[in-house]
Amino acid sequence: MEAFFSSGRAVDVVLLVLAAEAVWLKWRGGRWADIIPALLPAVLMMLGLRAALTGMAWPWIAIPLALAFPVHVLDLRRRPLVSPPSP
Repeated sequence: MEAFFSSGRAVDVVLLVLAAEAVWLKWRGGRWADIIPALLPAVLMMLGLRAALTGMAWPWIAIPLALAFPVHVLDLRRRPLVSPPSP
């Protein structure tokens, strides 16, 4: 199990699940313009994690992690605000 994580293969599995989710959302009628911004922050965080697990230099860890937050904020800003249900 240690080799599975230290090689980064665990992150590869998560990235495959994210890709499958994207395909499933598209199949359910989603638009790529909505799906990609929603999943991109998770992909970036997984790439940073993979870099950390495999011992890559710190910029390969920091850059995807630093990009994940602004991408997430941009995704939230483009979504319509949903008001809570009335009591």
